[in-house]
Amino acid sequence: MSAMNLPGFDAEILEKRFPYFEPGLRQAISREGRITELNEGDEMIREGQYIKSFPLLLEGVVRVCRMDTEGRELLLYYLNPGEVCAMALTCCMGHTKSNIRAVTESKVTQVQIPVPCLDLWMVQFQSWKEFIMYAYRKRFDELLETIDGIAFKNMDDRLIKFFADRYRTTGSTIYSGTHQEIALLMTTSREVVSRLLKKLEHDRKIIISRNKIDFTSLIS
Repeated sequence: MSAMNLPGFDAEILEKRFPYFEPGLRQAISREGRITELNEGDEMIREGQYIKSFPLLLEGVVRVCRMDTEGRELLLYYLNPGEVCAMALTCCMGHTKSNIRAVTESKVTQVQIPVPCLDLWMVQFQSWKEFIMYAYRKRFDELLETIDGIAFKNMDDRLIKFFADRYRTTGSTIYSGTHQEIALLMTTSREVVSRLLKKLEHDRKIIISRNKIDFTSLIS
């Protein structure tokens, strides 16, 4: 689904999300950027596309993942308001096709920034350079955590981490989705996920209802 353009540019939300940006940088974002909205479940970035405008997240949550040839997802990390996708940034600045897929987990408001601005602002604004370098470092750490989880954690621990990451990202202890969707995100089978969820329910760490899992007890 294509993004819906919003009228005007709310300068206050820029200051709220990026108080550490220089006033000149916020003015440049207001001047060059375009605010758009996406609905839950929309594809923000797809694999194999050239990214013509770089998304800067103002509201909502985005899931960043990789797809295999069978359509299964490997969850890399989540984007929260005020964050950027470092992997998409690499593709933009290198003028290469996207190697990730980004899907909205909720209604999203974003600023779409023309790709030529990215290099220019690295030179013009120190706060933008520091922001981008921090994004690279944070995402690299998260990717290492994902690799460690796949290589060294058993599936029980990975499932618990899945819910912990959801809570850390969304602030909610309710997961709305199917066992199959969890399995796809964890690159395993639905049967394995269902068995582990049943065990957690038996241990009274989660409550399962139709397409909904309450994992309050798991993280409290």
